[in-house]
Amino acid sequence: MKKIMLIGFGAMAQAVIERLPDGVAIGWIVARESHHAAIRQRFGDAVVALSSPSDCLETPDLVLECASQQAVVQYGEDVLRRGWHLAVISTGALADSALEQRLHSAGGKLTLLSGAVAGIDGLAAAKEGGLERVTYQSRKSPASWRGSYAEELIDLNAVSQAQIFFEGSAREAARLFPANANVAATVALGGIGMDETRVQLMVDPATKRNTHTLHVEGVFGEFHLELSGLPLASNPKTSTLAALSAVRACRELAQR
Repeated sequence: MKKIMLIGFGAMAQAVIERLPDGVAIGWIVARESHHAAIRQRFGDAVVALSSPSDCLETPDLVLECASQQAVVQYGEDVLRRGWHLAVISTGALADSALEQRLHSAGGKLTLLSGAVAGIDGLAAAKEGGLERVTYQSRKSPASWRGSYAEELIDLNAVSQAQIFFEGSAREAARLFPANANVAATVALGGIGMDETRVQLMVDPATKRNTHTLHVEGVFGEFHLELSGLPLASNPKTSTLAALSAVRACRELAQR
């Protein structure tokens, strides 16, 4: 039985817990102390609630970050320095180039999960031949953008049709929209980089889905990919597919 450590106890972590594959068990959950009682009530002695990964006295088979970019900043380097395997869903944290360098040089094993987008394997293959242009567009409902920097750029209550409210680099998008633009970072890290990848963020009052569109051009030719995913019912900012990519990481662990 493989034992994993979860960082986070929010909507995405709950989705992973509900779909945990056979052969994988949760041994530890890193969460705010206000959640520790709920963790103990749900799991009893089977799971240890922690305030920090450094409080763990054993070695998890996988540390799965399902929390936020801040969690990657706070815990990522320490986890990797211990020689552990860290899988990150909040890839937007790597928009900080200094943090990215520290994580890659810390030791251990760092895996960046594909999250809410498909086609990263094709993007990586195209990169081998030379990429010329990568554009990523995210289209979500007003509810998905509430509580974000979008509210300073557009009146979400007054939007009557689909509208682009942000255009810029993946680095800018990941920094300004930490809860919404992890896909932009994932695309950038798999392709031509944070500064060269162009990002468009759109609000669409007619949709209840999170639609990710990727257009790639290079020596290989070009491809256009669109994925229309449902957000988690408990958190409209998070795509269900992002949670499923974390579940997939657990399944791959079980199969080793």
